[in-house]
Amino acid sequence: MPEPDLDFIASARQDMPCLVAEVRRLRALLRGDSDRRHAACVALRELGRSPDYRDRADAGRGLAAFADMQEALGPLLELVPDPGGTFVTRVTAEAVLRRMDRIGLTAIASAMAVANSNHSDWIHAATVDVFSIFSEDRDKAMQLCAEMLRDADDRVALGARQLHDILAEIDPVLRPA
Repeated sequence: MPEPDLDFIASARQDMPCLVAEVRRLRALLRGDSDRRHAACVALRELGRSPDYRDRADAGRGLAAFADMQEALGPLLELVPDPGGTFVTRVTAEAVLRRMDRIGLTAIASAMAVANSNHSDWIHAATVDVFSIFSEDRDKAMQLCAEMLRDADDRVALGARQLHDILAEIDPVLRPA
């Protein structure tokens, strides 16, 4: 048997409990982060049910950071076309779009497909504000929307078409040299 194997076997009795303890410690840390993220998401969901539009707007901004969590998606989809006012729609849509990722664009596309014309106008304004600076950001968003046109969820595909059309109208200020 090779010497490194013999060394491992000889020290296993003392080293293995340390290794197992370290794995358990790291798992507890990861669980703790998950628990804290979940608790923050729950608190923001509750804030999103407030009768005060400022609370709902703050919840929308906060939940945008958690859009990758399933428990945040439903409340976000309710806050974007907020029945209590367009201010919440505007700030929530902008925060979600500033993620500049497929998760955010999918959430906005899904909300856009069911939004009334007033809310759609505010989603449109948020989209222009977010993507009118850098052409690379706008182009990446257009590419993601083009991919989302084939989404199995008809609502996402419909909203992606609307979002793609808005993005195509934007003439960004800064382009690569």
